[in-house]
Amino acid sequence: MNIEVVLLQDDAKLGKRGEVVKVSSGFAQNFLYPHHKAKAATPENLKAFEGEKTRRLKEEADRLSRAQALAKQLKDLSLTIEVSAGEGDKLYGAVNSQDIVEALAGKNILLERKDVHLDEPIKKLGTYQAQVKLHPQISTALKIMITKKI
Repeated sequence: MNIEVVLLQDDAKLGKRGEVVKVSSGFAQNFLYPHHKAKAATPENLKAFEGEKTRRLKEEADRLSRAQALAKQLKDLSLTIEVSAGEGDKLYGAVNSQDIVEALAGKNILLERKDVHLDEPIKKLGTYQAQVKLHPQISTALKIMITKKI
């Protein structure tokens, strides 16, 4: 006997989250329900899921607008990091994404290290660019100037 369930997670074989699919009652009872992958497609569950879906869409739109505003702010920003350097403008150590995140935190811009992408650690004084991924749809270039600490 087949029953209808609403999926709580994406599944490669069954479908996307929120879809109503028909599965055998045994599969639903023995696998989908215990693993919290689906719920019975009752009117109450469908209504609750629609409310959750609306809330998630609103949160995603808010996240997108915050990312767009931050991207505009970062695009206009030129970040200066002072470091110790020796002869030939070679740095003692290197500037990596964590150093950039800490410098941005000093300007009240909070990012995570995984959001800042450098092709390789910076080992010389000069001007560089880093890619900052703020949202799956939004990334921007950040201008970084590495100067010698006096």
